[in-house]
Amino acid sequence: MDSKVDYQVNSKENVYFYVRMFASLGLYYLLIKLILISFQAKGPQMTSVYILYFYAVLIFLFIFFRFGILIGFLKGNAIKLNKNQFPDIYQIAVNQSELLGLAKVPSVYIMQSGGVLNAFAARFLGRNYIVLYSEIVETAYEQDKAILEFIIGHELGHIKHNHMIKSLLLWPSYLIPFLGAAYSRACEYTCDNIGHALCPSGVKGGLLVMASGKSIYKRVNLKEFMKQDYTEDGFWKWFAEKVASHPNLTKRLAAFVDLNAPVIQNRLTQIENLVIESTIIEKKEGDHNRYMPQ
Repeated sequence: MDSKVDYQVNSKENVYFYVRMFASLGLYYLLIKLILISFQAKGPQMTSVYILYFYAVLIFLFIFFRFGILIGFLKGNAIKLNKNQFPDIYQIAVNQSELLGLAKVPSVYIMQSGGVLNAFAARFLGRNYIVLYSEIVETAYEQDKAILEFIIGHELGHIKHNHMIKSLLLWPSYLIPFLGAAYSRACEYTCDNIGHALCPSGVKGGLLVMASGKSIYKRVNLKEFMKQDYTEDGFWKWFAEKVASHPNLTKRLAAFVDLNAPVIQNRLTQIENLVIESTIIEKKEGDHNRYMPQ
């Protein structure tokens, strides 16, 4: 089904996807070739091959059971949403799934988070799941339900674009430093755009609450916070983002400075306007971001 809302897919998502795909195909080819060669091994060499296969199966089973246990934990301990359980939140998921053209509404759960403000999407054995941490839900009820609408829309974006399936199929490319993380960050930008398309008023709060918490996020000076992308510089800030699955919140917010406007397609132009308005200092010449993928 086609989406009934317009949103921008981050251009780098497609670029990194194809790079990962070609890299994975090459690595799959080498893996298959090694397997075929291993069948020709004899004597002590065959014993080593059996040991290698044994550990490969163990790793696969570990990952499989890890996901299975997570889903089992959700089913037995988290709160599953439906028409009789938090129906208002469930209806948000239903409406947004329809707008995005999803064939089926994912299973949505609320899970106690120990104070963590977040959510995530998962897929296991052909079924999609969205988990909302309880602190996010509390914030929505106490502060602004638009926050939750944006976050649910963001997570539905991962399902819409099959990000979990693609990451699983392209796992060999994780052997290439920085590539998997770069692709993941591009996917996050796309999902932010989807969340914005579904609920523009929830973008600012939805991102700021993850930076400052549910009590003081409204007191954060948005422009001052985004200035940190320029004033707080250095190797470790740069490197921490390059190995992270999510972009810095300062950058994610920068795409939506004017929350009443459509998604800004050229982020650099938008940042230049912000610099003029806020008299932000120019970016230092030693900024390492230009050398690495975003």
